[in-house]
This record gives sequence, structure tokens and C-alpha cells, in this order.
Amino acid sequence: MASTLTLLFTALLILTTAIKLWLGRRHIRHIVAHRIAVPAAFSQTISIEAHQKAADYSAAKTRLMLSESVAQAVLLAALTLGGGLELIDSLWRNTLANHEILRGAAVILSAMIVSSLVELPFDYYKAFVVDQRFGFNKMTPAMFFTDMVKHAFVGLLLGAPLLFAALWLMQGAGDYWWLYLWIVWSVFNLVMLAVYPTFIAPLFNKFTPLADASLKSRIETLLTKCGFKSQGLFVMDGSTRSSHGNAYFTGFGSSKRVVFFDTLLDRLDEDEIEAVLAHELGHFKHHHVIKRIVLMFFVTFVGLALLGWLKQQAWFYTGLGVSETSDYMALLLFLLVSPVFLFLLRPLMASYSRKNEFEADDYAAKHADARHLIEALVKLYRDNASTLTPDPLHSAFYDSHPPASIRIAKLAVK
Repeated sequence: MASTLTLLFTALLILTTAIKLWLGRRHIRHIVAHRIAVPAAFSQTISIEAHQKAADYSAAKTRLMLSESVAQAVLLAALTLGGGLELIDSLWRNTLANHEILRGAAVILSAMIVSSLVELPFDYYKAFVVDQRFGFNKMTPAMFFTDMVKHAFVGLLLGAPLLFAALWLMQGAGDYWWLYLWIVWSVFNLVMLAVYPTFIAPLFNKFTPLADASLKSRIETLLTKCGFKSQGLFVMDGSTRSSHGNAYFTGFGSSKRVVFFDTLLDRLDEDEIEAVLAHELGHFKHHHVIKRIVLMFFVTFVGLALLGWLKQQAWFYTGLGVSETSDYMALLLFLLVSPVFLFLLRPLMASYSRKNEFEADDYAAKHADARHLIEALVKLYRDNASTLTPDPLHSAFYDSHPPASIRIAKLAVK
């Protein structure tokens, strides 16, 4: 079984990496081939300069993604079959020989640090080369690294108790440890959904109450009509880091709030903002957030049940390059290799997400003017330099939102 798992994992790692490279190159070729002219549906609203900027920006991001995909595949192979995890484990075994839970946390944290260090140059390059080149980056290097430290600190503060709970349950809670861990994990995530808007998000951005009285009145009227109760309407200083614009709901239960990027408010008029909000309300009315939470909980339940069985199989460890069995190594291996085995399911998840977007658009068209939503989307596509001509197959794998031409064509007949 160990050799079979090794062959299967190797084949899938090569296959998924090859598919990512193939899709990325297709995407770039498709964008470049359609760069010379604005699609007819947008010829009156998008200039050739904006269209070509979006094409070049999308191609540059995709090229970076291809390099990152190769680096991630090499790192995963090095950590597993290449003996990287074995080496990390052996170093901590010498230091924390009699403290398995603490040793397990140290091994997992070490592997995460190694992964983060590999990803760091790509994140930096995207911000200060790609985004900087196209006029989107507003961060300084000091802000970039400060954010990185903050994310690491918050992740450690919140994640460490969950990790120790997981290792403690795996060690001493019996055969159904995975069920108890699933309950703990589910409660943790629900709590995070509730506390994130108030306590965590403000660590990274400034949120101020919406001051525009006219706009606020229109939005509150729409919220009341749609039966949405929130903690308030807030403006986020997105412009301090990027010129991209967005709007979203965040929080859970009574902590829900509506958040607008300041960049979005600067670009859209009141009719367009109302239409964008109506789209977001469509997600709320169709229970998309709740459905995704339920789906996430179900997938995690199945995954932890599978891990409960795999951690008892010696071939699971040896087949992935680890000779010493342990609870923490089972958890770490599962977290590292699961994406490889699940990659081919991405089109299903992307399709489900795009279906949700169409439903939210339909709702917006009923509670606001579809023409205003079209106008808002065109501005966002233009100002965010989102390509109007993605490769269909690449889009099917990766895009959570429908392609611009299809989305706007459906709205135009509302």
C-alpha cells in the first residue's frame, strides 16, 4: 500500500501541476489573442487602453501564478517524499523528546514557516512589481512586512489553542477523537465569524461609519425592504493598500455589517452603489453564506473521519516519506497533500460559486435597476483591470464569478 500511495501521490502532483501550467498558458494565449480589440458588448464603455491594461495585468498575474505553482509543487515533494518533514521531526525529537504534543505543535509550526518563506517572494513580487507596475499597489515595504507580522501574530494567537486542542484530542480522546475535533473546529469557526468584524479586521484596516447621509438613507431603505439587519454601514480604508474597489457583508448573526471600500465609493454613483449592495443582499436572501458554511462543515466532517482512519495506517506515513508514525505527522501530512487529491474537484466548486453569483444578480435586478448594476460592473471591471476575455477552460477551473460578457449579457435582458 505504501508504494501504491507513493506512486499515486507522485502522479497526481505531476498531473495537477501540469494542468495548472497548461491552463495558465492557455489563459495567457487567449488573453493576448483578444488584446487587440475591445469585445463588442463593451466597445462603448471600455476604452482600448483600459482593455489592453486589463489583458496585460491578467497575463502578468497568471505568469506569476505559474512560477508559484511550480515552487509549491517542488516544496511539497521536498517536504514529503524528499524527507523534509522527516528532518524537521528529527530535529524536534531531539529537543522535545518527552513532550509529544508540544513537539507536534513545533513540527507543524516549522513546516508552516518553511511554506510561508517560500511564498513570501511571490507575495512581495505581486505587490511591488506586478501591482506596482499597473498602478494598484499603495503599500510601502514597511506596511507589507508589518501586515505580515500582524497576520502571523493573529494566526498564532488564534490557531495555537486550536492546534493544541487537536493534538490533545488525537492523543487521548479515543477512536472518536475526530468527531470531537470537528465539533471544536465548528464552534471555533462560528465564533470567528462573529468576532472577526469587531476585533480582528480593525487590526489591519480602519473602519468608519458611512458619513454620506443621502447614500446612507438609500442603503438603509434597501436593507429594510430586503429584511436585512446589520450592526451598521462602514467604509474601509482600502486605498491605503490598493486601488482595487469592493463591497461585502461580514460577520454572523447580530454582528453582521456592510462594508464598502473607500475606493468603491469614489468610483460609483448612488444608483450604482445601491445596485451593488442589492447584489450582495441577494447572497443573503438566497442563504449562500449559510449554505457555504454547511458545505464547509460537511467537507471537514468527512475529511476528519477519513483522517481518523488514515492515522492508524502505517502505509499512510511511509507512502508519503515519513517513517515514524505520530498524531501530529498524520495531521500535517493530511493538510499538505489533501489539495493535490482534491484539485480536480475545483471546477465543481467554481461552478457552484458562479451559480450563486447569477442568483445574486437576479435578485439585484428585481430590487434595483439592472442597468445600474451593469454600469457598476463595467466600472469595476475597468478600474480593477479584470480581463474581459478569459480563457473559458481556465475560467471554469478558477473563477468564482462568471466571465464579464456572460454576466452582463444575462443582466441586459432583465
